[in-house]
Amino acid sequence: MSHHVLIAGGGIGGLTAALCCAARDMQVDVFEQAAAFGEVGAGLQLSPNCSRVLHALGLQDALAAHAFLPQSIEMRAWRDGRVLQATPLGAEATRRYGFPYYHIHRADLIGVLLAACRRRGNISLHADSPVERVVAHQQGVTLRVKGRDWQGDVLVGADGIRSVVREHLFGAEAPVFTGNVAWRGLVPASRLPAGLVRPVATAWWGPRKHFVHYFVRRGELVNCVCVVEKQGWEVESWSARGEHAELKADFRGWHRTVRELIANMDPDACFKWALYDRPPMPRWSEGHATLLGDACHPTLPFMAQGAAMAIEDAAVLAACLARATAIPAALERYEALRRERTAGVQTGSRRNATVFHLSGPAAWVRNRALKLASGSAMERLYAYDPLAAVAG
Repeated sequence: MSHHVLIAGGGIGGLTAALCCAARDMQVDVFEQAAAFGEVGAGLQLSPNCSRVLHALGLQDALAAHAFLPQSIEMRAWRDGRVLQATPLGAEATRRYGFPYYHIHRADLIGVLLAACRRRGNISLHADSPVERVVAHQQGVTLRVKGRDWQGDVLVGADGIRSVVREHLFGAEAPVFTGNVAWRGLVPASRLPAGLVRPVATAWWGPRKHFVHYFVRRGELVNCVCVVEKQGWEVESWSARGEHAELKADFRGWHRTVRELIANMDPDACFKWALYDRPPMPRWSEGHATLLGDACHPTLPFMAQGAAMAIEDAAVLAACLARATAIPAALERYEALRRERTAGVQTGSRRNATVFHLSGPAAWVRNRALKLASGSAMERLYAYDPLAAVAG
């Protein structure tokens, strides 16, 4: 049966869900509250568990034109730079998992997804279209957008961490400040000394702080995310600016590479946001409506899996809808297939927030444990096939 799917939210999760549903011959309308489809933020990592979904949608050539393929992931000590752990990526990731590991600018990924949506005759995109009301009924759902009612068989709330759809379905929530503040910035590679940044994703671990950097946009930019435990700043916004001098002070005494990257950031484009945590939801579907991505399982950025989980959600949701004629049953199956995995990523990300920032004897024990780690957790994360999960 061909369903009419209404999607609130035109970010990575919403657009991927639109493409996955359209590929299964569903009619899709996507409503984005912003004046135009786009993305704030900087870089993100697309591991093989989600790049397999994007390849299945035929996006591999477009991704290759914009992305960067890292050779490995390295964990390094904050002061002397010694490697604590390294995981090979590049050709090894493709050989092992069947699909590549990408670094990409968020705006570039949105551009790839938008272009693909616009090529589909069964996807309609509506910008400047904030959700005003959600009304569920036995036959489907009614979505009110700017005074107009839209009828659909199913509603997907892919409208992010401050989801309006979630609030309509389950009420308001009260997130908890983690005590971590994240900085982000981009550095043109041309500004940096040759060889300063290697073609890998690097995480520098230190007492109460860590610093992550990697290339995006074919290697033209270095994306930096810098996390510090501090109080007094609790603004949860990707677009709030911070003081460059404060960022430099936060990482005073760190390895030269970290200090060089900070020094070469544009002082007017240093962004700062407070990290809030939200526990796994016990349920996120109600009748003909459900949630996807950050709307139902927002995760701290310490496993680089936020976008990946939304992309996996999209593939599983579309497959469940395509297999069932009863929408509520399809959404129950979607939720059942996704709940444990996404909760595990939320929990793991929360745990990493502590592990990355250890100091003294606890850090020594952590570093020793890293040398003995088998990599089985990474295997479970990257080898996951969302479409096979539905088939099972």
